[in-house]
Amino acid sequence: MDEPSSEYGILVGIDGSPESHAALRWAAQEARLRHSPVTLMHVVAPMVVTWPIESLEFSYADWQEDNARQVIESAQDIVRTALGDSPPPGVRVLLRHDGIVSQLTEASAKATMVAVGSRGLGPVGGAVLGSVSRNLLHHARCPVAVVKADAVRASGRVLPVLLGIDGSPASEGATAFAFDEASRRGVPLVALHAWSDVGVFPILGMDWHKYEQQGHEILAERLAGWQEQYPDVAVKRRIVCDRPARWLIDESRNAQLVVVGSRGRGGLTGMLLGSVSTAVAESSSPPAVVVRS
Repeated sequence: MDEPSSEYGILVGIDGSPESHAALRWAAQEARLRHSPVTLMHVVAPMVVTWPIESLEFSYADWQEDNARQVIESAQDIVRTALGDSPPPGVRVLLRHDGIVSQLTEASAKATMVAVGSRGLGPVGGAVLGSVSRNLLHHARCPVAVVKADAVRASGRVLPVLLGIDGSPASEGATAFAFDEASRRGVPLVALHAWSDVGVFPILGMDWHKYEQQGHEILAERLAGWQEQYPDVAVKRRIVCDRPARWLIDESRNAQLVVVGSRGRGGLTGMLLGSVSTAVAESSSPPAVVVRS
């Protein structure tokens, strides 16, 4: 099945970092699965200096443009190598001048998905989740894939897609996305539901079997219809009594992709992103896709 029409298809933020290159390779393979175009976006940020510009012995703008050209050429080579003899319907390049988050967010309205590295070449290189990827999780208008430089690739095709379901309406979009991905990849789907955000049920002496049964009912309700729509996808259901982020991160070691919704069952409706989604995007072993409600 081809991807629904969109101008940019899979939008990839590129900056020349190892994480950016990993996102490119993943996006190229995703484009092949979806028969989707790929759009590479590089953003030249405005220069901020604390000394007189006249003291510079070179044109910073010229250097930025030359660096942008190198980043784009390298990205195009990576995409061509990743695709081999199976090019997508089209590969286009966007060069923008402004803040990278604002540009990617604006462009995401015309994309089916945005793929970014978990962190880039910003000043805080040691951050687990970079400011760009974190802000996109909050503001992008389509699903966001966060890819680490060491994301599992070689054994990925035999591993399942892992879906986190919390019973809220926010998980519906993630469920649709996960079934579609599993079907395209020809792999099983593991649907995981965690009943406790703090892991205290055994301590409080609560009847775990009762909550386990309710968990099965939630999964049955949320998965209803999807298994009929995707009969080719084998589904394994997991009910756990613990923090959902902890289990999703742990189970991600045996998955090729993790999919979660962007807003869970927390009571603060004004929150931009659930803590589970953030934690999974930061720490999952394979690429993680966050689908906004």
